[in-house]
Amino acid sequence: MALEKDDLRATADALIAATNAFDVERALALFAPDAVIDDPSTGHRFDGSAGVRDYIARYFVGYRTVSRFLSLEHAGDRRARLRLDFTGDFGHEVGVLDISVVRQGLIARIDADLE
Repeated sequence: MALEKDDLRATADALIAATNAFDVERALALFAPDAVIDDPSTGHRFDGSAGVRDYIARYFVGYRTVSRFLSLEHAGDRRARLRLDFTGDFGHEVGVLDISVVRQGLIARIDADLE
């Protein structure tokens, strides 16, 4: 069964809400255990639950990053491109998150970058 655009938006909203609350555990619960976050803007790739936890703690909690949803482009079955506005201790950036989810709706991969 394909995930609809609304389902992908709900996953995106849940991720934004969890990271904006600086709630690492709630955010981590949205990811598959073997999820990957590849973020060239940080110079690192983050693998598995430990890597995702590190990414969220370091770049969202650590920099007090608050994300604001700008747009979602459906990129096919279980994939979407999010455009977000980020503010925090670093200032202001706009970036994209290419999100892929597994059939259970958990995030399997995020390819992140800044514009």
